[in-house]
Amino acid sequence: MRRADDTPLRALVFDVFGTVVDWRSGLIGYFAEWGARAGRSADWAGIADAWRGAYVPSMDRVRRGEVAWTILDDLHRASLDTLLPVFGLGDVDDAARLEFVRFWHRLQPWPEVVPAMRRLRNKYVLGTLSNGNVGLLTRLAKAASLPFDVIIGADLFGHYKPDPETYRGACRLLNLGPGEVMLVAAHNGDLAAARAEGLATGFVPRRVEYGPHPSKDPAATAAWDVIAADFTDLADRLGA
Repeated sequence: MRRADDTPLRALVFDVFGTVVDWRSGLIGYFAEWGARAGRSADWAGIADAWRGAYVPSMDRVRRGEVAWTILDDLHRASLDTLLPVFGLGDVDDAARLEFVRFWHRLQPWPEVVPAMRRLRNKYVLGTLSNGNVGLLTRLAKAASLPFDVIIGADLFGHYKPDPETYRGACRLLNLGPGEVMLVAAHNGDLAAARAEGLATGFVPRRVEYGPHPSKDPAATAAWDVIAADFTDLADRLGA
């Protein structure tokens, strides 16, 4: 693929949670498995949704300087500690809480992702560009057999998306110009921030990211460089 200014595309960086992996089904399933072992019951879907709902507000507190730079694993733990009593699980011990945080390290991809990424990797460098920390993303990629060439996490920059430092930083680490790098995401706001820094943009909708709840990004809201139905379609459109 070449952009309108004839810049060749050399690398794809991917938003991970929601775009590459199905966080909601994964969290609900892992909570249910834990509950069966521990003889506990709770609204596992409600916990998963509330935990994800705390994701952006927790990062916003870091952006505003209310708390020092904190990796996503630790933000997840702080949010979890607040949520568990609300769902009748305030007595859960530290070992279980650590296990819960590490559910995020074992999330699985949407069905078409891995085969399509293998195709894309034959033509492009593939990397993450996620608000996850490098350790989290590395373990997730290994658990899900995701064929990334490079793991880029927010802790490399001390910033969370959509801060411009994340998009610029990814290009710097790849030693590529912004026009040579495409962000692939299911979230229009992420793509808008990437486009503002000169990156190419690829939209892939995940209409069931939030399960039965309406998706926050059911369709593209701008004329992104590529708008694909899924990763297979993305690979087709990018000639992989």
